[in-house]
Amino acid sequence: MLKLLDHPLAQHVLTRLRDERTQPSEFRLLSYHLGLLLALDATFDLKVEAATICTPLEEHEGRMLAEPLLLIPILRAGIGLVQPFTDLFPDVSVGYIGLERNEQTAVARRYYAKLPNPTGRKAFVLDPMLATGGSAVQAIDLLRRNGVQTFRLVCVVAAPEGVQAVEEAEPGTEIYAAALDRELNERKYILPGLGDYGDRLYGT
Repeated sequence: MLKLLDHPLAQHVLTRLRDERTQPSEFRLLSYHLGLLLALDATFDLKVEAATICTPLEEHEGRMLAEPLLLIPILRAGIGLVQPFTDLFPDVSVGYIGLERNEQTAVARRYYAKLPNPTGRKAFVLDPMLATGGSAVQAIDLLRRNGVQTFRLVCVVAAPEGVQAVEEAEPGTEIYAAALDRELNERKYILPGLGDYGDRLYGT
């Protein structure tokens, strides 16, 4: 269920994000631009309903969004994808899941979770780097236990190992990403990747 973003601008922006010379200020701007493209791609089939309005000239029956959305960024890197969604969908609700990676074991530990009422909402889990898939699987499991029924995973870069882990844990999960990279290295970082997304986003 991996869906790759197929747009020339996305590939251009992703190449700049990968470049080690890209500074945090530009990295944040590029992340926003790519996030807009990912947000549009991941929401292409949202439900709409008829709405009658008046133009300056006459009455008109148009279409308006009928499906409330829920964003769940995985802290801290996922914050970089929040603003594109909130700019496009101002009424979206935002929850947070804090997961911290152990650099020795590469296993994520949850340290925070704040989730809005999910009733009737389609959830989008924002996790820029889908590496081992451990963080995404933990987040999805937590959402399931809190009543979230419909969700999609939005990433910048995914590794085959992470995609496989999500598919095994939650079959049928739709994953939207700008690229499927080659593999993980021995430290479980994505190759070619773009380094630590959070560090590059915040200059740490």
